[in-house]
Parts: sequence; structure tokens; C-alpha cells
Amino acid sequence: MGLSSEPRAGAHHDALNRPLEVSGLSPLRETYESLNLEPKPIRPHILAAATVVFGDDYYAGRRETINLSGFVQLNKWPMPGFEHRVDEKGHAELETELISAPEVGIKGFSYELDDRIQVLSNPFLPNSGHVRQIVPGKNFPAEFYIRRFGILETSTLRLAHRNVIDIYGVVDSIPPYKKPLTGPYLGSPRGDGPFDVVQAPNVVRGTTLPEAWYPANDENEPVGLTPTVFFAESAGPCMSMLVDPSMIMQVSLEGQIDVEVNGRTETIELAGDYRNAAGTEILLFGPEKHEGSGVLAQMSRVAMVGTNEALGGRVMLRASWPRPSGGTLGEGTEDSLSRIRYPSEMHIDAEFELVTPQGNLYAASPVHVAGKLRSMEATGTELAMAGSDTPLVTEDGTVRARLTGARLMMRDAHVGETAAVNI
Repeated sequence: MGLSSEPRAGAHHDALNRPLEVSGLSPLRETYESLNLEPKPIRPHILAAATVVFGDDYYAGRRETINLSGFVQLNKWPMPGFEHRVDEKGHAELETELISAPEVGIKGFSYELDDRIQVLSNPFLPNSGHVRQIVPGKNFPAEFYIRRFGILETSTLRLAHRNVIDIYGVVDSIPPYKKPLTGPYLGSPRGDGPFDVVQAPNVVRGTTLPEAWYPANDENEPVGLTPTVFFAESAGPCMSMLVDPSMIMQVSLEGQIDVEVNGRTETIELAGDYRNAAGTEILLFGPEKHEGSGVLAQMSRVAMVGTNEALGGRVMLRASWPRPSGGTLGEGTEDSLSRIRYPSEMHIDAEFELVTPQGNLYAASPVHVAGKLRSMEATGTELAMAGSDTPLVTEDGTVRARLTGARLMMRDAHVGETAAVNI
């Protein structure tokens, strides 16, 4: 995520062929050499979230959790310039680095800014880290750690932070792919925080938060003493997880939702353009990516904006970060994505949330939306709400409205095996 894909300077490769007997290890004890990793970068799709507090006052600022996605590049041993080592206590460790390049990064849409945001690695500072055994001689579970220096961009802003953000997690493989349609937490909290965060395995999070972000100069150095935003320590504390979809659909959406407010039904016109990190992103997972047959679908991001006076003005429909919006494409018996026959039905249990000027509302139960894809291009497909309506509640469960209908039309789309990041 930045401007150079070169491995960081100063790392050494002379431990590549170190024997397993180093430091008294038995040849039967594992090191990461046994994984036979390829000497090339990993470029996985990433789902992420950050809870952002806007303004120069962390305690009084406006708080928003923003879903982000895209793809990253992780350089690692056994690429040249990266070490594999075993310490005196028998912990094996391999070096990694999160890099920057123009085509990689993560992005999402902010209600508060009414704009996209994109997070990149700072190319002038090392985003280095490691994968390290937790139990000596056993490769997994392992500690994943990155020293994170980021750049945050919008259409009009470029921000940087002063302190390193330490990113930690526990992983069970390399790459540490999260199972399809599973959530980032051990549980399903509601709200944008603050609350305690307990992440799931193969999910990493920033631990040195909150962190202030300032306007940046041409060298990506923060300028001045007045911050523009903060990354909060919850509910999305700079969290991310790697996923391995078969296909990625980024789609502009327009349509309507019906919301009952104070006994009256309001029809709200909404729209979102995927080129501005709005609309929706839908991930498709063929049977080779999960346990079972058929194709799974996940609505990983949604951002559609409109206005409604009964709800206080400008509103945004979004997908929940803690609760995955999962479903299926096809008949459920296909042995590969290529076996899908069109037109084909898509069904998604959407975990919708509605952002309003008066506070956020959360669907109390999944909203089932369905439609028929005429082809993988997606344009022209309507996803319509099916089944009963659902209450829209506050964080404490108080019912404020009801979602009684939804009709979301797919417009322009980018469909491919990798996400479109810079459009």
C-alpha cells in the first residue's frame, strides 16, 4: 500500500538455510521452513474497519465506523531481504512487510465526510513486522505483528499520524485467510462503540489507539498541532482480515427503502457509486474456498445515501461490520463458480444499519434480499427485500422505526478476481 514494492533495506537473508538443530532444537520440531513458502509477495483481498472520530476533540467529536476493503501486498520471507530465525528459546519467526504501491490499498465511504476514504501504507516509513510462534517448535497458532504507519486520503484531504500503530493478531495459517461469512469478533456487538473488542482468530487490530491524524506535507509528515480525525480504540480499532474470494463484484446501486416512522411509511430514495467507494461490494466464494458445495456470497460493504425529513435529514444505508451479510448464488450444488447457470438467483441475509443525523439505527434481524443475475456482469439486477419487516433499533435495543421494504438496483459494475482500488 504505497509507492514502492521493494523489500525494506537493511534486512538480511543469511538465516534462510539455518538447520532445525539451531539452539538445541530437535529436527522434529517445526519451523516456518517446513511450510515451503514461495519467494514472492502475497496480494490478498482484505476486509477492514476503522472507527473514526472527526474534529480536533476526541471526546466531543462525531464517531463513525467505516467499512473498508481492497487488497494489500505483504512481502515476506523467503523473499530476498527477509529473515527466518529461531531464538534461544526455540521460537521460530519470519519477517514481513506491508508495502505501498499505487494500485493497492483499502477504501470505504464516510457518511460524515460524504466522501470516500482510502488508507495506504506510508512509503517513507517501514511497515515491518513478523509471524512468530507462540509455542516454541509449533508453527501455529502464531503471533502476527506489523508496525503500521499509514496515510489517509479523501478527495480533498491527505492525513498522516505521528505514532506507530501496533497491529496484533493470532493466526493459524499463512496466508491467514478468514473463513467465508465469519465475523471479526467473538460475538456480535451492536453499535459504533465505545465497547470492549474481542477479535476472532485470523483478525488483526490496532492496539496503540486512539491515534490522531494531521494534515500531511509532500513527505507524508504530519503538520501542525491540530488534528483532523482520530482512529478510535473501538468499535473498529483499525481492524482487518484477509479473505480469499473467487470473484469480487463492486457495483453502483440506486433504489429505495421503505421505513415506518411514527406510524407513517416513508419511501427514501438512495444511491451510491462504486467509483466513490459507495454502492456495494459482493464477494463470491466457490466451493474450493469453503467447506461444502455451491457458491457463497457476502455483501461486504454497502453505502447508499439519501434524505428523509422524518429521520432528521441525510441518511445512509450501510452493512454491519460485526455481523456479516451472507448468502448464496446459484442452486447450491455447483462444484465451481464457472458452473453457475444464468439467470441465477442470489440470496443474501443483509445485516443493514441506517445512519441518521439523530443517531444510528440497527436492523434487529437480518433482512433477506434476493434477485436474479442475468450474468456475472451484474448490471440490471434488482435485489428486493423478501419476507417480513424488521425493527430498526438503537444500541440499547429501543425500537425507533421499522424497515418494511427495499429495492436495490445494480448499475455500473466492476467484476474481477481483484478489487478496483484507484478509479
